[in-house]
This record gives sequence, C-alpha cells and structure tokens, in this order.
Amino acid sequence: MKVCFVAVIEASVRVFLVDHFKTMSPFFDISVCVNTKDEGFLRPFGVDVTVIPVQIERRIAPLSDVRALLHLYRLIRKNKFDVVHSIMPKSGLLSMLAAFFARVPVRIHTFTGQVWATKKGFARRLLKSMDKILAACATHILVDSHSQRSFLIEQGVVSEGKSSVLANGSICGVDEKRFSPDIKARTEIRRKFAIPESHIVFLFLGRFNRDKGLLDLARAFLSIAQQYENACLIIAGPDEGHMKEQILSICSSCSSMIHFEDFTDSPESYMAAADVFCLPSYREGFGIVVIEAASAGIPSIGSRIYGVTDTIEDGVTGFLFSAGDPGDLALKMSTFIEDPALIKKMGKAAKARAEALYSKEKVTSAMLDFYKRVTHTTVSA
Repeated sequence: MKVCFVAVIEASVRVFLVDHFKTMSPFFDISVCVNTKDEGFLRPFGVDVTVIPVQIERRIAPLSDVRALLHLYRLIRKNKFDVVHSIMPKSGLLSMLAAFFARVPVRIHTFTGQVWATKKGFARRLLKSMDKILAACATHILVDSHSQRSFLIEQGVVSEGKSSVLANGSICGVDEKRFSPDIKARTEIRRKFAIPESHIVFLFLGRFNRDKGLLDLARAFLSIAQQYENACLIIAGPDEGHMKEQILSICSSCSSMIHFEDFTDSPESYMAAADVFCLPSYREGFGIVVIEAASAGIPSIGSRIYGVTDTIEDGVTGFLFSAGDPGDLALKMSTFIEDPALIKKMGKAAKARAEALYSKEKVTSAMLDFYKRVTHTTVSA
C-alpha cells in the first residue's frame, strides 16, 4: 500500500510526522512530498521513506501554486499512490485537489488550526473557502483537537461523519522522555540569562507574530514587573512578525527582566528552566507546546480559545484567561507568584494529564489503527 504525505516545509515533517513514519513504515510504503533541497534530511532520524522535492510556497502565489498543483498531479499519477495525506493549509488545498483529480482512493487532510479564524471580511471568506474546497476533495478529515473539530463543523467546513480526532487530540503527541524535568538544563539556561533560582520564570516559546498574543503578554508582564521583583520572562522562537522591538517598547521600564532567544532546537531545555508556560494566542489548532510544557512538569496559562481549552484543565493544570485581555493574564500570572506551591501542585497534575492523554505512543498507535481501518475499507469496497 503506497502512501504519500504532503507538507510545505521540512520542519513540519520533522516535528509532526517522523514518529508516525517510524510506526507506519512496517505496514506501508511511505513517500513524502515537501519543499526541500535536501532529499536526505530525514536520514538522521532513522526514517526509511522516500523524499520527493516539490516547490510549494507557504503564502498565496497563484502562478507558483498552479505549477505546484500540476507537479503534484503528475507525481501522484506516476507513482500510483493509494493514499495521499496532507498537513497544513496550502499543501492541503493543492494535494487534495491533485489527488481528487488523480482519483486516489483515500485522501486525508489533517487540520492543525485555521488562519482565517482571526481574519475578517474578504480575507476570511477567501481562506475559509479554500479550507472548504480541500475538505470537500478529501475522503477523510483528521482534526488535532476536539474543540477545533466542533468549530469546523459549526462553521460548515467539515461534516461530522467525515471528520475525526486521533485519540484525545494532537497531531503527534508528546515525547515524555524528551520533555521531562531536567535540573541540569534548568541550571544552564538560568545561568545563561543570570536568572536566580528564587525567581519565577514565565516562558513563551513559538513563532513571534500578532496571532500569538505577544503584545498582550508584554502588557501583562509590564504590570507584573511593576509589582514583583522576582519575576522574569523568557520569549523564545523565530521573530516572524518583527515583534521584539514592539515588546521592548512596551516593556522599556522592565527590559532587564525579559530575555529573548532565537529559534532553538532544544525547546525542552527552556521548558525545564521555566516555572510557568504562557500561550496568549488568538488562534491555535491544539497548542502542542502546552502539553510539552506539561510533560516537563510546568503548568500553563492559556487563552480560552478552541484548541487551547483541550490542553489546559482550568484551575487544575493551569489557568485559562480571556483572549486579548492583558489584565486577566496578569491576574493569573500574579496568582502563581503569590503562591509558588501552586506551581508545583499544578505542574504535577499537568504532567500526569499529559502522560495519560497525550503520549506519543498513544497518538502514533491511533494513527496506525486509523490507516489500517480506512485502507482496509477502501480495498474491500
């Protein structure tokens, strides 16, 4: 049985699909189409799959998109794939259209969040219509959280019968061995930024852009810094939206309490160094960083939006706050500062919940079971 995964960038494949490849390879002949110049980028992970370079742009680029669509169609026809499975919006639209016209029997797309959820007007209608088209071309839809699936059904993008969630949610689960409490990493990161062990460290880790709510986090931390001397904020990740200068402008009076780190390939070290994780996003498909932080033994403060509400049990493994409300976020942050024992209590509960619901093994096993079910049904029919 020949399976082709389609993604836009290498990072998505490395982060979300490698463990699935390892689990599925004994049963399926797997290829992956991705925008890459290095066909061997998966070899260091010990993954035996065929990498097929395809030029797919992340942003809307009509001429380039048409070329990518035709390229995918020819590849799918030539290789006679039995299954085409896409992740991410652009690769989803192009590969589901190509697979539909190539008459691939099983066409799967995984939704990991909606760009249009925070848009308005024409942009929202356009992007939403693209999701509707790819969903219509797919035979099966996977969604990485239950609350996101409910949102998509309510918005008329997917049907209840065609869509499902693997296990309890998440596209790939959490690696409990990698994301775990680590005293050595905690000491090294804190020493790097000259942060005393007595200080409470809040952490954001992810892409810097407006949809992540970083300006709300900056305003909330400004309020915290004015009240508490033992608070620090680490913001780690690639600055895609030129946010660093804006954050420092808001927090000019407390800039010495904020530490920035560019993209890191060891997020687990920063989670081990932190006390509380913050995810003030306006949109998330699932919020995998929350369960990674939970696995590392730290509680989270997250926006009360679909996707994040799956990952935080409010008042038990962390706190939810009203998205876009820096005052509410600051209130939740101050609760942890005022009661440090709560950090350990909720961190312990978060770790237990992550292990019980979102382990990597649970999600990869659910994916394999899903594949065996849908391919058997198609072949039998």
